[in-house]
This record gives sequence, C-alpha cells and structure tokens, in this order.
Amino acid sequence: MKEIVMGFYGIMVILVLSFTNCTSSIGDDPASGSVNRSPVNNSLNWLIPKNEVFDGGPGKDGIPALTNPNLIPISQATYLSPDDLVLGFFEEGVARAYPHRILDWHEIINDDFPSTSVAVIYCPLTGTGIGWDRNLQDGNTTFGVSGLLYNTNVIPYDRLTGTNWSQIALLAVNGDLEGTIPNVVNLIETTWKTWQEMYPNTLVVSNNTGHNRNYSKFPYGDYKTNNNSIFFPISKKDERLPAKERVLAIIGENKVNAYSIELFGNANQLFEDDLEGKDMVIIGNKTKNFIVAFQKKLRDGTMVELSLIEGLGPEILQDANGNKYDAFGNVVSGPKLGQRLLSIPQMMGYWFAWAPFYETVDIFEP
Repeated sequence: MKEIVMGFYGIMVILVLSFTNCTSSIGDDPASGSVNRSPVNNSLNWLIPKNEVFDGGPGKDGIPALTNPNLIPISQATYLSPDDLVLGFFEEGVARAYPHRILDWHEIINDDFPSTSVAVIYCPLTGTGIGWDRNLQDGNTTFGVSGLLYNTNVIPYDRLTGTNWSQIALLAVNGDLEGTIPNVVNLIETTWKTWQEMYPNTLVVSNNTGHNRNYSKFPYGDYKTNNNSIFFPISKKDERLPAKERVLAIIGENKVNAYSIELFGNANQLFEDDLEGKDMVIIGNKTKNFIVAFQKKLRDGTMVELSLIEGLGPEILQDANGNKYDAFGNVVSGPKLGQRLLSIPQMMGYWFAWAPFYETVDIFEP
C-alpha cells in the first residue's frame, strides 16, 4: 500500500506543478499569505485562491471518514505503543482518544459526547488536528474528506450543505456556508502513555474500523521526518524553524503565535503571553509531549492568576482563590467549581503549515 500511495503522490505533484500557472485564481492574492475571512454568501466563489486548490487523488470520500467509531478500553488497545500520538477530548466525565494511527488513514472522525457533537479533523500532511462542533446554523451534520487540498492541508466538507472548509484557516471557503467560522472544540495532542496517565478511564478508537487498512504503517513513508518532503505546493515558506518541527499554534483573527515543543523541559512549565489583547498561559512538557493554552479568564468574566500544580494528573493549574483546573481548563475543585477558563483556537502542527495561511506568525521566545 505504501508504495502505491507514494508513487501516486509523486505523479500528482508533477501534475499539479504543471497546472499551477494554467488556472484562474478566485479569492485572495496568493502572494499575500493570508485568507480573506470576510463573510461572503456566494456558493460559486472561493475565499481562497482557486488555482491553489488541488485534487489530492482519492476523490470525494475516497479517504473514508469514520462516524461513531468502535471504542475500546485501554486494556484492549494493544495495537498502540506508549509513544504513539493521539488527539484527546474530555467532557462531563467522558474521555476519548483518537490515535494518529487511525487518523492517518481516515483524517476525520465524527463522534458524539454528552453535550457536544464533535468532528475530529486531522491532516497527516500538515500534522494538524482540531475539533469542530458539528452543530451548524442549518442543523447537525457530519464531515467528510473532500479529496481536495489547499496549501497541502485537508479540505473537509460538511454533508448537510456540501460546503468545503479549510482546516487551518478555520473557515468555510466554498459553498452555501461560505464565510462561516467553525465553532472550535480544542483537543489535546499528546502520547498515548501521557493521555492514559491523565485520563486512566479513557476509551480509545479501535483499529477494527470496518475498513481494510494497515494501521501499523504510516501511509506516507518518511514524510514525518524528512523536512524536504512536502507533497503539494505551498504559497509561502518560513524557514526560521525546521519545516517538520511540531509547534502549538494559537490562532487569532489576523495572526498566529507559535510555541515549539522544544521550548519545554522535562517537567511542566508555564509561560505567559498575549494574543490580540487576550492574556494567556501556555503549559507544556517536552517529556510528556504536550502543550495546551488558555486565556486567564473564566467564562463568568473573572480574571485569574494561574500557577502550576506539580506532576501530571487530573489537575494541572491552580489560582490564588483555591480553584484547581484540569487540562481542558475546567474548574474541578474550589469556589468556582463548574466554571471553565476561556479557550482560544489552537492546534499542534508542523511549522511549515502556518505561513501559507496567516500573514503574521510570531515564534514565542521566553
């Protein structure tokens, strides 16, 4: 399978490079490195340069998204190794893990939690994973893989309206919902070992998906480690960091703040920063392989000063008023029990992925 996929993508890169200058551009100026986020209600238009939208090859739903997948306890997840990366989500006592091993082959998993319908959207070519609320203005939907790519990043489509969305731009870019910004459900990307330590009662997606895939193999060869391996053209490069270095990108209206996993040490560290007027804390641990960020503000409007709790358990932060917080910003004990820190859109991804989408990408330096 790997040989077929890699050979196919080699051919596709040649083809798309040949046609790059032969199609018209609809949307932003490709040289600007930014995306027009102004709402436009015109299903025939694209809010991204149309000549930079490439057919990845498998076609619509050729990469099959999963919906309400089989979930198994830790004891049955023998196909996973401790260092395997997963995307995790926790809500109202329910913890679930979505392994890269599965997402590498399916890219989208539609799942339901007590209060949230989530689409876990992952792109193995940009290494970016995030959750979107599946409740749209016209009703509940599921997301599928369109087969299209923009700046080598997945373009999901929603099955309710057929609208195409850009994952990294966080924007509906073509179709009836064009100009809509998705409601983000932040996930935590970390190792399977760390996720188990944080949430020992977690369930995880089974490798019994109903599809014939070799989940023990990465479908794109040495792509993860080869900085020169980018299958499709990107409109802008930024060589301040190695192309495949993993960073947490916190996404504002007009810019991104990037935090390399290499910033953090062998114990939890906390940094303070701001993005477009929002005061934030960023917590990370290189050994445990996770970074997460929150605003320093509760949903009820209370501003808080936050400090670390030693170790990596169900509680990672505390404030001066006796409140303790979990890794999703929930107050799990203290006078503000039931409150939650305001989140801000964020996802881990390869360094090279951000410059094509955002005009300004600032690298955090302590």
